[in-house]
Amino acid sequence: MTETTKTPAPDAAPATPAPRGLIPLPAAAARALLLTGGIATAASAFLAWTWTDEFPGDLTFNGYPGGLQWLTFTAGILTALFALASYGPRGLGWLLPARNNAPLVLTALGGFTVTWFTVIAISAELGGVVNLEPGGWIAAIASLLPVLGAFALPQEKTGTDSTKTALKAYIAKPDHTPAPQATAPWVQRAVITVVTMIGLGVFTYGIDTEYGELFIGYLFVVTFAMWAVHTAGLMDRFSALVAGNRSFTLAMGFAAAIAFPFTQTDDHYANIGVNILIFGTVALGLNIVVGLAGLLDLGYVAFLGVGAYTAALVSGSEFSTISGVHLPFWASALAGAAASLVFGVLIGAPTLRLRGDYLAIVTLGFGEIFRIAVNNMDGDSGPDVTNGPNGIPAIPDLNLFGFNFGQAHDIGGFTLGRFANYYLLMVLIMAIVVLVYTRAADSRIGRSWIAIREDETAATAMGINGFRVKLVAFALGAALAGLAGTVSAHVTYSVVPTPYQFAGSTPPNSAFLLAAVVLGGMGTVAGPLLGAALLYLLPEKLVFLQDKSLLAFGIALILLMRFRPEGIIANRRRQLEFHETGQLDVPKQTTLTDEPAVTKAGA
Repeated sequence: MTETTKTPAPDAAPATPAPRGLIPLPAAAARALLLTGGIATAASAFLAWTWTDEFPGDLTFNGYPGGLQWLTFTAGILTALFALASYGPRGLGWLLPARNNAPLVLTALGGFTVTWFTVIAISAELGGVVNLEPGGWIAAIASLLPVLGAFALPQEKTGTDSTKTALKAYIAKPDHTPAPQATAPWVQRAVITVVTMIGLGVFTYGIDTEYGELFIGYLFVVTFAMWAVHTAGLMDRFSALVAGNRSFTLAMGFAAAIAFPFTQTDDHYANIGVNILIFGTVALGLNIVVGLAGLLDLGYVAFLGVGAYTAALVSGSEFSTISGVHLPFWASALAGAAASLVFGVLIGAPTLRLRGDYLAIVTLGFGEIFRIAVNNMDGDSGPDVTNGPNGIPAIPDLNLFGFNFGQAHDIGGFTLGRFANYYLLMVLIMAIVVLVYTRAADSRIGRSWIAIREDETAATAMGINGFRVKLVAFALGAALAGLAGTVSAHVTYSVVPTPYQFAGSTPPNSAFLLAAVVLGGMGTVAGPLLGAALLYLLPEKLVFLQDKSLLAFGIALILLMRFRPEGIIANRRRQLEFHETGQLDVPKQTTLTDEPAVTKAGA
């Protein structure tokens, strides 16, 4: 009896080698190193990192973190949580729905970045590494361990990419509606409430940062944490919850906005908040022109100035050239919005037949004409309307139904200062603007704006009156900017022509507003608000950037266009535009009998 030798089939595919990480280390050891390093990083925050309290935050205590140590502690906890979730225990599987290792790398890098930034800052500001206590060295080494463990894990995605999967589902689903959720409605709303509270806490912490080093560390941790949450697939899951609970989510967002001034003990931070809302409202109006209608407006800040000057002239200032006129706020707000709308129509009617760069040049010219005109209306170079470079000061505070916005008020044991009062007023105005924006975007005119943005020639051929549609967008955006300008005039007490220019070191200016729309995400509601918050907070918190704000904006936009051209908060339609369908692995087309379509090559 002869023994037969089995030979493999000639068409047998070779075994695929198991994916490996950048560092030769077993996966089990890498995960253990990641988990241990995350815990050690968080624990190192309870040690003294320096011997002197000259470094901001006082990192000299053992047993209690201070300043930047709290950020290292937070990053370490996040690293440990994602590391535990990678083991797949019961109760933490929801933390990694995409089943990949990218969130582990990002959280580890977040802890490493903020810890080493602190160590380097201590050495640079205090005069060398000799100023580090043993706790600082332990923190530096502990934050390196999760990075080594994360890069030892295979970086090929072990599951489907969450963003790609969401886009594929969006393309494949005919009605483009979110899939029904299996969880109970009260559970979904509880999740939205918790996320809203976390968002309010994160935003409040960022505004309350008292020195530049702490704000830079805050940006490091928030950026890497949000990036990790996105790659983990949690963003897409939360977006599905929001899609099924839009009204509740919007209500929770405004509730969080109303709660913000009650979390502040310093009215200066409420001043930052009210300015963010003012510029966010103007950016949302610009989003109609740029994001929906696709019209590049480089002089949009002029409409904010028209509203501010109109309110200053009719609000009872003793320096107003219209003496004896003191309209109530609702009348001055309507007057400011109406004046901006009229200017929008007057400027748009002769210019909106232009397209592209030509329209941008004309709008840039209008912005400069407005600034020069109000600067010369001083009675010498022109008619006496705006007091020229001196502007219109001494604008009185608002008084609505006996509520004086210039005085502090005690509500429920909380003291609301002057800026907190105006902040709450801007929340109300923001609600009106968001309602107008969403209703307009979802209306027939909104669909026409999008059609004009995509291809004006094709839209015109389909029967859309392109000129009329663009003029409506221009006028509506101008009216919203003018409405925000009426509040801005009262908040700042005075109106001068200096801020209303194309570019400058401080907002408002047209470059700032355009950068806020593009950075946050064109065509969305939350995008311009987020962009305005970031671009206002950066010069406010990082003093050294004030003279280099345009350089910082330019670098940020270059990086954004490279890595996320659709903006931080992406509009789903624009996200599809910026990603080729071939990159999304769209399923092959099939015939009506579900058989693969025959291509020319295979025919």
